[in-house]
This record gives sequence, structure tokens and C-alpha cells, in this order.
Amino acid sequence: MKILVINCGSSSLKYQLFDMEDENVLAAGIAERIGIERSLLKHTPGRGERVTLEKDMANHKEAIAMVLEALTSEEHGVINSFDEIDAIGHRVVHGGEEFSGSVLIDQPVMDALKRFIALAPLHNPPNIMGIEACQDILPSVTQAGVFDTAFHQTMPARAYTYGLPYDLYKKHSIRRYGFHGTSHKFVAKRASQMLGKPLEELKLVTCHLGNGASIAAVDAGCSVDTSMGFTPLEGLIMGTRSGDIDPAIPVFLMDKLNMSSSEINDLLNKQSGVAGISGVSSDFRDVEDAAARGDKRAQLALDAFYYRVIKYIGAYSAAMNGIDALIFTAGLGENSPEMREAVCDSLTYLGVQLDKDKNKVRGKEGDLAMADSPVRVLLVPTNEELMIARETKEIALGLS
Repeated sequence: MKILVINCGSSSLKYQLFDMEDENVLAAGIAERIGIERSLLKHTPGRGERVTLEKDMANHKEAIAMVLEALTSEEHGVINSFDEIDAIGHRVVHGGEEFSGSVLIDQPVMDALKRFIALAPLHNPPNIMGIEACQDILPSVTQAGVFDTAFHQTMPARAYTYGLPYDLYKKHSIRRYGFHGTSHKFVAKRASQMLGKPLEELKLVTCHLGNGASIAAVDAGCSVDTSMGFTPLEGLIMGTRSGDIDPAIPVFLMDKLNMSSSEINDLLNKQSGVAGISGVSSDFRDVEDAAARGDKRAQLALDAFYYRVIKYIGAYSAAMNGIDALIFTAGLGENSPEMREAVCDSLTYLGVQLDKDKNKVRGKEGDLAMADSPVRVLLVPTNEELMIARETKEIALGLS
């Protein structure tokens, strides 16, 4: 079975084609500058070299057509025809409360996704455009939706309810949803395999740490709390996002500086986080380099980030009444030994004992804890695309 995974942004489209017999990636790439001049497709066939194809793509339908053309090309294609694609899995950011798992995409599902645009105005519209483009070009191919929010739908009401009038939740769906669910689910399952224990017997804290970052408490395989909330802005300090702040601050800024709601939104989402604190960059590598050179604001940005991570891990260990393993994943989690050490050094009271020699690694799966550590420290490279492919395969097989 061959499955194409699609992840649409507003002006980009990432894709991977999997052979699910061995979960091998046959091809991968990204279409960039969709709807903008100088559109291009960066396509990597299997283990071959990446090729860059320049061609105007006015919309996502044209981008999908170009992806399919690349996949079947005589020069750098990996399949002979579209007929070899058995199913398409789409990453969808927001599934609201309606979807607690991946689903076959039909008209009622599409109607629901359009209703959720108000909850994810930046993300759901391009996700929908990608689905509609695939439906137009490959109408007979099974399409599945895999939601960032679905994994967190197991959160109890006490975790997802905000301290606001309850009518706002009932009428406007204002609650904690959480994101990065596909990643948290993937690494939790992999941790179970690495530890040789059933997921149902484990209490895990999964740390998806990158430019966008979130932490989840996973008890017996179910998400019971997570740091991102109604939007991906809540929680940790991130690359350009503020994370948790006093909700009175936006009101203060609007009154004091005469800022509009859109200016506040831009400030909190695009001008804050480690970029705003450090004045250096939103890229943690740049901030770490600056801190190593003695830049005090860069070091402050890192310290503030580490501190917030440590607090959430402690809170989620308390929420689950214990922790068996701490998992680091995503760009920073996988590639920053300095960050992992700084965080783990403040968690010895939980039984976290990091082996600092084993920790000198980037992007390689492993158990980084001391042999006698009561809490395991795992580095698990995330693979959201493979998780989407697996979920899509289950849906496709269910139809046969």
C-alpha cells in the first residue's frame, strides 16, 4: 500500500509518499511560494538527490498537480501512475471537540472543518484547500484527516476548562484543545516500545520542543493535560510566541499604547518568545551561540525557556502522581544536549538522573538516563508524517 501524506500551509505544501509494506519513504518534498511569484517545488526521490523545479503555482490545486507530476516523472519519479496511490492522509490542525481520532473525509467532515475555521483561522483554511485539491484531481482515492487536536481529546474537563463563564464554552467552544497531538502520540508509543512496557502501564511527560513547543502529560496512553490551549499561543515560551502571560497585559497595552487587537495578536505570536527576549533570533541555535559568546539577553531567553519547561514537567508529574519517563523530541528536544541537561539538572527530586556522556548526542534515538535512574530520559525523534501515514492506512484497510 502506498500512502501520500500532505501538510498544507497558507503558501506551502509539504508531502511524503510512503510504501507501507516497510514504511519506507519513496519521495518527499515541499512546494513553496504557492500563489506568489517564483513558485518552486523541492523534490527528493527516495535516497536520490533533491531537485528544484521552478513553475508558477497559483493555488494548492496546481501545487498538488505539480507534486503528482514529480512523483510520476520519468526523470525523478518513484511511481508509474497516480493509480499506485492507495490513500492520501492530510494533516489538519483543528478538529474541535468533534474528532477524537483520524477519520475518513466525506462531506459532513468537510462541513465540520469549515465550521472550525473560526478556531484556527490561519491553519484550517489551507488544510481544507489541500483536501479539496486532492479530491478534484484524485476523486476516487481514499482521503483521511489526521488532527493535531485529536490526541488531546482524552483530557478531563478539569484540565480543559478555563476559569471563564461556562456559557462561553457552551456557545463559543472556548476551552483547552492542545496541539502537536500527532507528535506526542508517536513518541509516547515509541517510548513504550523502547521501555518494553505496555503504554497502559506508563506515566509519560512528552516534550515537543522546537520553534513551536508544547508538553503533554500522557497517562496510560491518554493525554490528560497539555501546555498549548485554545490556540497554539498558550504554554511555553517559544521561538516568537510569548506563551503564558497575565491576560491583563494585552488590555494594558491596548490602553497604554493604543494598540489594536491585530497588533496585539502580531506582538504575542510573531514578536515575542526567545526572539523578543534575546533580540537575537527565533532560532534556538542562534540564541545558544549568542549566549555562548556572553550575550546576557540571549542567556536570559534560554533560562526563561528552560524554567518554563521545568515548571510544566513538575506540574504534569504531580497531575499524574508520578512519572516513569521523560521524553524529548522535535528540533530543539532532539538536537540540544545543553537544553536537556539544563532541564534535567532541576528534576533530580523526581528521580531524573541524566547520564551526561550519553546526552552528548543529536537526533539519535536512545535512553539518556543513568542505569539506576528511577525515571528514564528518552530522546525520540518525532515522525508526524509516518504517524499520519499509519492512521491513514488503518482507515483505508477498514474500507476494504
